[in-house]
Amino acid sequence: MLVDGPNMLRKEFQINLEEIRDVLKDYGDVKIGKVFLNQYASEKLVEAVANQGFEPVICTTDVDVMLAIEGMEIVHNPTIDTLALVTRDADFKPLLSKANEKGKETIVFGAEPGFSVALKNSADYVIILENGIMTNYDSVKEERKHVVMEENPDTT
Repeated sequence: MLVDGPNMLRKEFQINLEEIRDVLKDYGDVKIGKVFLNQYASEKLVEAVANQGFEPVICTTDVDVMLAIEGMEIVHNPTIDTLALVTRDADFKPLLSKANEKGKETIVFGAEPGFSVALKNSADYVIILENGIMTNYDSVKEERKHVVMEENPDTT
C-alpha cells in the first residue's frame, strides 16, 4: 500500500489509514505500507503515520516521483501480487498500466472531488472515499452499465 500523502491526507477527505489497511486485508496480506510525505509535513503527521504502523517516507523532491519508483519496485517484485495506491492523481495511471501488464492486481483508493476518471478506469478495484465513507466503484460502474443496457437493449 503506497499513499500519496500530500494529495490524500487532507482534513477535507477524512482519510483513515487503518480502515484502508483493514479493507486491503480482504484482498490479502499487506506486506508494505508506506506513506509518502513532502518535506513540509508536520512532525505530528509523521508521528501519527508511524504510530499507525506505516512507514513515513519524507521526500525532499517530488512525492509522485518517489512513489512511482517504489511502485515500480513492487511491480517487479515476484513475491508481491497486488499493488494498492491511495491517490487521486492521474500521474499514476502508467504505474497501474505497468502493474496490470506484469500480472499484478491493482487497487486504488481515491477521494472525491477530483478523483481521476482515467485512474479509476485503470485499476482492477476502485474504492472511493467520500466524507469518510468508502464506496466500491466497481458496483457503481456495474449499476450504470445495467441502466444503459436496460435503456438500450441492442447494446452488447
